[in-house]
Amino acid sequence: MSWSSHEHLEKNAILLLLLVIVVVSIGGIVEVIPLFRKETVIEPVEGVRPYTPLELVGQNIYIRENCAVCHSQQVRPLRDEVVRYGHYSLAAESMYDHPFLWGSKRTGPDLARVGGKYSDEWHVAHLKEPRDLVPESIMPSYEFLLNNGANLHDLKQHLKTLRTLGVPYTDEMIENAVRDAQTQGTSVGRVDASGLEERYGEDVNARDFDGQPAHLTEMDALVAYLQVIGTMVDFDKIKDVESYGEQEEEAQE
Repeated sequence: MSWSSHEHLEKNAILLLLLVIVVVSIGGIVEVIPLFRKETVIEPVEGVRPYTPLELVGQNIYIRENCAVCHSQQVRPLRDEVVRYGHYSLAAESMYDHPFLWGSKRTGPDLARVGGKYSDEWHVAHLKEPRDLVPESIMPSYEFLLNNGANLHDLKQHLKTLRTLGVPYTDEMIENAVRDAQTQGTSVGRVDASGLEERYGEDVNARDFDGQPAHLTEMDALVAYLQVIGTMVDFDKIKDVESYGEQEEEAQE
């Protein structure tokens, strides 16, 4: 572009504005459109599945109580974080989260790898009175979850809505949503969990989580959700944590 043309462009405010809009629009389209094709930005990982209905209820409670304000669910690919929390987070682990719960602040520890780290009894005791287990904790008590029945009345509608967003819930999963939630949160010795396992896999946690086998509570749901976070991927098949740390250190050198 010649100097005279450039000068004309700078002095013509309307033309300059129109060209800015065109350039910004093109840039925005180039950045945004690929995000609507999830398969191009998220590498599939074996083992990642949709949440069971009970885990989904637990996630809703996690969101309702604003747990993401103090706890992140994202281990960054940094040596100190990998050593402390475990393998760095993969995009595929959050592909069925609506909304995602990565968080941006760690008043409490990261929870991306909390599943299976503690027993159900530990989680219940910690949620009832955090300071009994972590004296310096400033987390409020959630003992009331033991007395609140799990909300199952809109589960089918919730699964249907998530399916429109790309979560692969089948008609069978939707039809059996309430039954699967009740099955998962009840002692295995009392209920046949085969249908639940057929739909969500043999590794699904099916048991009484809160010590009250006769009642399906919000505590059951929240603990079921906490116990599945970070457990779907077999990281031995992805990448060894130690070798990753060595590669990072070499890159920094």
